[in-house]
Amino acid sequence: MDRFALILVVIGAIAWGVVGIFGLNPVAWFTQGSMTALSRIIYTLIGLGGIWCIKFLFREREIVKNRE
Repeated sequence: MDRFALILVVIGAIAWGVVGIFGLNPVAWFTQGSMTALSRIIYTLIGLGGIWCIKFLFREREIVKNRE
C-alpha cells in the first residue's frame, strides 16, 4: 500500500508541475473535464495517497545492517 500511495503522490506532483509550467491540467485533459466523475475519482485517489504518505514524515529511519 505504501508503494501505491507513493506512486499516486508522484503522479500528482508531476501533474501539478505540468499545471505550473505549461498551464495544462493533464487529468482534466485526459478525462475531458475537471469535474467529470472520472477526474474526481483520480483527484480523490491522489489526495488519499498524499494523506497516506504523511506517515512517512514521522517514520524513524530504519537502520540496515550489513549482513555478511
